[in-house]
Amino acid sequence: MKLDMHGEMILDQYRDNLPVYNRIKDIALDSIQKCLADNGIIVTGLEGRIKTEKSLTGKLELKGYKYRTVEDITDIVGLRIITFFSDEVDIISALAEKLFDIDWENSVDKRKMLEIDRFGYMSLHYICRLPKSICDDPSTPQLNTLRFELQMRTALQHVWANMQHDTGYKSDVEIPIHYQRSLNRLAGILELADEQFSRIRKEINDYRRNVQSLVASGNFNEVPLNGDTFRSYSELQPFKRLVDKIATINQAEIYDDSIMPYYKVLLQMGMKTIGDIERMRIENSDSAYQLALIQLAGTGLDIIAYSVALQNICIVHILKQGFGEAGLVRMFDSLYGESDYNIQRAARIYQQAQKTNFFVKPNADKLACMLRREKGPLKRNIL
Repeated sequence: MKLDMHGEMILDQYRDNLPVYNRIKDIALDSIQKCLADNGIIVTGLEGRIKTEKSLTGKLELKGYKYRTVEDITDIVGLRIITFFSDEVDIISALAEKLFDIDWENSVDKRKMLEIDRFGYMSLHYICRLPKSICDDPSTPQLNTLRFELQMRTALQHVWANMQHDTGYKSDVEIPIHYQRSLNRLAGILELADEQFSRIRKEINDYRRNVQSLVASGNFNEVPLNGDTFRSYSELQPFKRLVDKIATINQAEIYDDSIMPYYKVLLQMGMKTIGDIERMRIENSDSAYQLALIQLAGTGLDIIAYSVALQNICIVHILKQGFGEAGLVRMFDSLYGESDYNIQRAARIYQQAQKTNFFVKPNADKLACMLRREKGPLKRNIL
């Protein structure tokens, strides 16, 4: 089928405007990318394209009569944002409304167009113009008049759109009803998965906020120990007073390192809640300082790590529990990986600890129990 004179005129206008379309695409993509970054939003995809001459010709062959000029065609420039979660589509659309001038009359929310008992393609389509606040070039006024399409959808909606396209979407061949039924069932599954991913993420975020609130309020006994709660606890700097006190021994500078590597150690020590850690801190801080006096005396060490406070508290706890040198090796192996140096370090600290008043001789029953649980120390023949 050959284009009529009207279609050819629109095609000529398209060719003349190609440089402008490319500028609109680049400016819009850059603006969206900056906006997403400024708002801390991570998406799975951000892409833009210019409709090819072949594609536009096909469109004009089918319905060129609908368009007076090329400016009536709103999807020559097409941008797409693909999100991880369905609720992010609404967040991004709100940002797009502030960023661009929206042609509401021609914008479409396909998520609201399906019947209650139907499943299918869902995406939010905005028809936009670049406002002069983003670009104002008097030599190219078309930058602010030519419209472009912005599609916003989730990754699963994107998968469905591509599958639907590949299996006959916009095809002249009618798909048999049993295939249509299978596709609709699959669309329902993807829609349900989208909803569940968003629901689960919301519940996890609510849980984290609740935990952070409990930690901040000091209700440590109600807070189970996990990676998130330990991170929130660490942000309170619970060991600052002790490390400041240790630093005064040699008037040392404190290096602010992370205590997160001790999370695994604390689990191995049987800590179940943040309250367990807090009780261990209170009960063992004085002994941990006493050990630091022996460790640092005469060394002239003028830099210490923030984590040394928690390390010494763990050492004191391990020795008070009767796990001895083997327990110290176990801790260092968890922190740094197995090495002979861990054995030497544990032996040195064990000797230092014998000079303190908190030192407890190893408990044979506890050591035997630990060695049965932990293959590493048993294989390394620490005792």
